[in-house]
Amino acid sequence: MSFFMALFYDKVMRHTEEACLIEWRRILLENVDGKVLEIGAGTGASLDLYPQKTSLTLYLSEPDQHMRMQLEQKLHSQSSIEATVLSCSADHIEAEDDFFDYVFVSLVCCSVKDVAASLQEIKRVLKPTGRFIFLEHVAAEPGSSCYHWQQRLNFIWRRVADNCHLNRTTEQSIIDAGFVIEEIKYEKMRKMIAVVQPTIRGIASIAPE
Repeated sequence: MSFFMALFYDKVMRHTEEACLIEWRRILLENVDGKVLEIGAGTGASLDLYPQKTSLTLYLSEPDQHMRMQLEQKLHSQSSIEATVLSCSADHIEAEDDFFDYVFVSLVCCSVKDVAASLQEIKRVLKPTGRFIFLEHVAAEPGSSCYHWQQRLNFIWRRVADNCHLNRTTEQSIIDAGFVIEEIKYEKMRKMIAVVQPTIRGIASIAPE
């Protein structure tokens, strides 16, 4: 992501954050504890939403240097929040196997280079009893007008939105990676253009072998 895109990202997303994303993230994160990794933490939109628990150790991964710079600045300005900032990508997480109790992604799977590899990495670093929390915009219902336009615009959208895909079937990818989805909700992302509105959010665990 360019410096200028990163600089204006929060302003572009502000109305959608206020309309729904803040509430959705807060509910998803309300019970996290132990070692928690947020992949693609961006500029730190979720920082204030984590529970204030002494037993919670927070790790924030952001591979984009411009977004990471803003994330670090936000952390320095909020002395009540402690976190370890990582620069690794979703498909190569800097952690040992079975390390985290929770891994959280928010609007990340749409833009990673390899969804399957990223989900396998998440599974690798999660404890067997850990939970994978996700909030992603996804492909619309096949056959719908929105789905038609997602397919039509995806080629262009990827190039102007930093590899963001409009038409990824992330729920199926999570299942294919060996997770069991325990909770899932389908809802439109408010204050956003129609082709980016369809979302899923929920919690998954690693399927028993």
